Amino acid sequence: MSPVEAATASRPDPSTPGPAKDATLVGGTFADGIRSRWWWLGLASATLGVVASLLWTGATAAAQLRDPGALTRWGLPVATTVHNLALATVVGALLFAVVILPKDLKTHRPHTGNARTGPDKPRPEHPAFTRVMTLAAAAGCVWTLSAIAVLVLTYSSVSGMAITGSNDYTAQLVFFMTQLAQGQAWLMVVICAAVVTTLVFGLRSVSGLAVPLVLALLSFVPQSLIGHSASSADHKGAVNSLFLHISGASLWVGGIIVLVVVSGVLGKVTAQTLQRFSALAIVAFAVVAGSGVVNAAIRITNWHDLFYSSYGQLIVAKSVAVILLGVIGYMHRSWIIPRLSGGAKSTTTVRARRLLWQLVFGELLIMGITSGVAVGLSRSAPPQSRELVEAALTPAQILTGYPLPPELEFSRWFSEWRMDWLWVAFALVAGALYLACMIKLRRRGDKWSVLRSVSWFVGLIALVYITSGGTAVYGAVLFSAHMVEHMALMVIAPLFLALGSPVSLALQALTPRGDGSRGVREWILVLVHSKYSQLVTHPLFAAANFSGSLILFYYSPAFNLAMRYHVGHELMIVHFTLTGYIFVQSMIGADPLPRRAPYPLRLLLLLATMAFHAFFGVSMMMATSLLSGDYFGNMGRAWGDSALMDQQTAGGIAWGVGEIPTLAIAMGVAYMWSKSDARETKRKDRAADRNKDADLDAYNNMFAELAARDATIDPAHHSRVAGQAGTLAPTKSSAPETPDTTQGETR
Repeated sequence: MSPVEAATASRPDPSTPGPAKDATLVGGTFADGIRSRWWWLGLASATLGVVASLLWTGATAAAQLRDPGALTRWGLPVATTVHNLALATVVGALLFAVVILPKDLKTHRPHTGNARTGPDKPRPEHPAFTRVMTLAAAAGCVWTLSAIAVLVLTYSSVSGMAITGSNDYTAQLVFFMTQLAQGQAWLMVVICAAVVTTLVFGLRSVSGLAVPLVLALLSFVPQSLIGHSASSADHKGAVNSLFLHISGASLWVGGIIVLVVVSGVLGKVTAQTLQRFSALAIVAFAVVAGSGVVNAAIRITNWHDLFYSSYGQLIVAKSVAVILLGVIGYMHRSWIIPRLSGGAKSTTTVRARRLLWQLVFGELLIMGITSGVAVGLSRSAPPQSRELVEAALTPAQILTGYPLPPELEFSRWFSEWRMDWLWVAFALVAGALYLACMIKLRRRGDKWSVLRSVSWFVGLIALVYITSGGTAVYGAVLFSAHMVEHMALMVIAPLFLALGSPVSLALQALTPRGDGSRGVREWILVLVHSKYSQLVTHPLFAAANFSGSLILFYYSPAFNLAMRYHVGHELMIVHFTLTGYIFVQSMIGADPLPRRAPYPLRLLLLLATMAFHAFFGVSMMMATSLLSGDYFGNMGRAWGDSALMDQQTAGGIAWGVGEIPTLAIAMGVAYMWSKSDARETKRKDRAADRNKDADLDAYNNMFAELAARDATIDPAHHSRVAGQAGTLAPTKSSAPETPDTTQGETR
């Protein structure tokens, strides 16, 4: 019995539809899950895949100049394969714990203990959740150790030195880890693995487990930066496509591994677990397939190399495997999952369960072989190198990684493109999910605003153009074009995206879960009501962040980092897009927020923002020194204005482009204010019609009672008070007149 099984063997699973032996007798092998003795075949298939691919391409042949030895040549690919599978397992296990599986065995209302009943008893965990957490902890340990092995073996491979324990070797290894990019990247992976593993051992709440999940996903970044295609001519496209490929593959492979491990303890939640993972697998399949095509196209430029080189043939084999996995996934959704909802002991259900786990086990073997082939590809040289030749680099290529674009003309704002596949993938996935939610609402009979839908898709198209079109191409060499890109990210794309109200659509379309697990809808509500959301969406903080980020970004080292490094540039896009989205949402958005400012305060904040943008633009127009001068001043442009004049132009763009959308938002706030007043007036009118002016009658009766009470006061006392106040006493009667409260009253 494996350690993972031993952790849950002593705890019976009440959710299992009957004794496991009954299901086995009726349905045969795999009817009650995949036994642990079959799990290790997945690792064996991955080892077979990497060994076969290395032999096919000859990547393990001894080097002619400095050979690190057979241990490094064979150990590094095998250690990398174990690392990738362990990382995928950690990600898959945490994903299942956070968004797929219920944590508790039974869902019930929370009980607050008292003197009679005593304190709350701890809720028993679902066996699947317990096994997943045990798997995550074990895989985290393997991930950490394998990352250390990959780090050491990578240095041995790069330096051409066999692994030794000498002081010189150790000192050079430390230099590799701290000074060289490849060593720094793997050191970051090791640290991330150790932190994630520690958190997995210490955390048990669903909210807390989201933290190590995010950290594990972030470990894909350094791997994509040093990947086998990151040194190509299209560095930006290669890094982004590789990041998407690694992320999608890890989610997919990790999910299959988790399904194999928990197959025997899912019980009644088998069907819903498969449904939830299947929805995620569709997205992962699309991301893996699309990014794989892009990444392969960067390395292979013709059909001959694809079919007649060993490198290209491995890509073809990997593509066939991905298509086969997609077909199996389609079988899960269209045939197997619908048959799991029948009776637990029915023949159809038992047969469906048996076929389900047989296919899942087949997926595990195919994914293992494919993972090994992927590692073999990373250790093999492509048939045609497209790497940059340093001797022929121009100043623009040294700074940006790309040749200098032609002189900027109006038409080239739309004709020059350099695809940022990260944001293309985001737009495609976000658009598909938005469309799926719309279709679900319409099938249910509910309506969704067409204008909101149009606004959302316009915002996605704008985001793709800003990050991949002429603004991105020329924004890398011209300060003015960069400012256009920046302002569009802050105020144009977020304006349309916020008006699309994606959060409201998701909350209406998604069905609440009743088993205690947290799906997308539940996580949205958690984030909306979190302390973090209350801070960042507070009107004052949103306005300060929207305006103050400009100063903090351009007058700090962050600007130079964003221009020189790909990760810095992507983080800039994320930050300013989210900043603009939150600001617009707090002003005129319809999605739920913890707090909204009253309309007068919103207009005041918008006016302050417009004034700040004007101040920022004018200060940049009047500046006499270059911001990031070692970047824009050394571009080697033979066309266009000088770097300083171009920066002054950027100041005018910051003023103009920032003011116009902000003014439009202010007009939207004014319009919403007027509509709110009109609705309030109608509400009061309807209330008055329902109670027949009861509020007005009560108001008039109050004055009548006051007048009657004043009439009972002593006339002499009233005269003395009136005389002391310098007023004339009434001549006809000392008693005051009763005011006429029935005339001149308006609602």
